[in-house]
Amino acid sequence: MTHKTLHDHLNWRYATKKMDAAKAVPQDKVDAIIEAIRMAPTSSGTQPFELIVVTNDAIRGKIAEAAFGQAQITDGSHLLVFAAWDNYTAARIDDVVKLNVDARGDLPTLHDYYENLKSMYLPRDAEDNYAHAARQAYIALGVALVAAAEQEVDSTPMEGFDPDAVDAILGLKERGLRSVLLLPLGYRDPEGDWLLSMEKVRKPRATIVTEVA
Repeated sequence: MTHKTLHDHLNWRYATKKMDAAKAVPQDKVDAIIEAIRMAPTSSGTQPFELIVVTNDAIRGKIAEAAFGQAQITDGSHLLVFAAWDNYTAARIDDVVKLNVDARGDLPTLHDYYENLKSMYLPRDAEDNYAHAARQAYIALGVALVAAAEQEVDSTPMEGFDPDAVDAILGLKERGLRSVLLLPLGYRDPEGDWLLSMEKVRKPRATIVTEVA
């Protein structure tokens, strides 16, 4: 059996336009993708977002309406919603400190580091802090796309939705969260997806990479 490289998996994946509604992603593959998201790097290890995994058909139907009818949301078997913190708070940063203390012990510089973080983040405008948290969710999305490809699970990252509507559907505002990204998971429909047969299009290395030696 030929071992597939990371590049093989990345060449295989594409933003799937039509998913096979009859094929569900096995739970072990979903779990592997979720674990990759959990392990993704974030600024100062804050992980300032949560992941909502939606399999309920009715709720996915409502979210699809808020996403301009994008059928992958309902044709896929799982919908991952990346929801960023609406703001940084002392309590949220203190929870990160506790995680570090529990895992690594009470290191001398630990509290100073995160107290300094508070002094920078807490006075900032909430919208600036949300934007920073949302960028961390994007890092996790990138990891999720690679993890899904490695599991040979199709996925389609989506920004095209009404976040206020999705927040209301999932009750995110009450939890201090705001939806940032949607990621349906499923399996491509070979007969129904017009994009599947298309050549992958990427800029050549020479136009996208500048090397400074």
